[in-house]
Amino acid sequence: MTLPAPHQASAPAAAPAPAPAPAPDSARHTRRSVLTGAFALATAAALPVAAAGRAYAAAAGPNIIGCAAWGARAASEPVVVLANRPERIVVHHTATANVTDYSKQRAFALAKAIQTYHMDAQGWIDTGQHFTISRGAFVMEGRHHSLAELNTGRRQVRAAHCVGQNTVSIGIENEGTYTSQTPPAAQFAALADLCAHICSQYGLPASEIYGHRDFNATSCPGDRLYALLPTLRRDVATRLGTPLSEPEEDPVWDLVRQATGRPAATFGEYLPAGLLP
Repeated sequence: MTLPAPHQASAPAAAPAPAPAPAPDSARHTRRSVLTGAFALATAAALPVAAAGRAYAAAAGPNIIGCAAWGARAASEPVVVLANRPERIVVHHTATANVTDYSKQRAFALAKAIQTYHMDAQGWIDTGQHFTISRGAFVMEGRHHSLAELNTGRRQVRAAHCVGQNTVSIGIENEGTYTSQTPPAAQFAALADLCAHICSQYGLPASEIYGHRDFNATSCPGDRLYALLPTLRRDVATRLGTPLSEPEEDPVWDLVRQATGRPAATFGEYLPAGLLP
């Protein structure tokens, strides 16, 4: 279940602050890698083509199961709601087993295990990411208030899913380990649905969808899921009914990143044995 690469971490939780909180940090994104060759094409081909073109109302969004419904604990401190909208979406995998139990019960167990790990082992105030998608395609709220703020489309919750991006991005965890396997088609479609809804609510282009490794020194979200990000962006653009454009490149920041390396994460992206059956 464990991956050798490190995972995300965030700065220690700040003291409770009323909403809206301070302005967003100035973290800038790096230019993502361009995927070429047969590997990317073969990975994209592993998912049904129909997923990209199916009719979808992005504004309505997928069915998202809130924290109360899956049995979340209360956050240990008030969750900070920022005054800004997110600038991008960051995709993760949980680096847990690729189970074939696609039930709602399994999804809820996953959400509870992640929250327990993040709060009890990492000392965070709540689940680190904003949303979680199980292998059975159940979409769940992660950090409290993420769903309510998504519904308004005006602000975001400060999270703990990616160093440098926790105040300017929405983090989505996908159950599974996608280094050598692709996600189930239903899970990938649910990811596209959720991303389209987030983009619709916050006015983001589909091009602003990234992988965790674009910002931190980690293998997340796995080679196979990362190779599918161009397909994901196209699927989201189709759902939005908008053309897919590339984000503006920043050659100066690219040179800085190459010279200094990406921020390192400090813990493995997996759940300890026994926490989740």
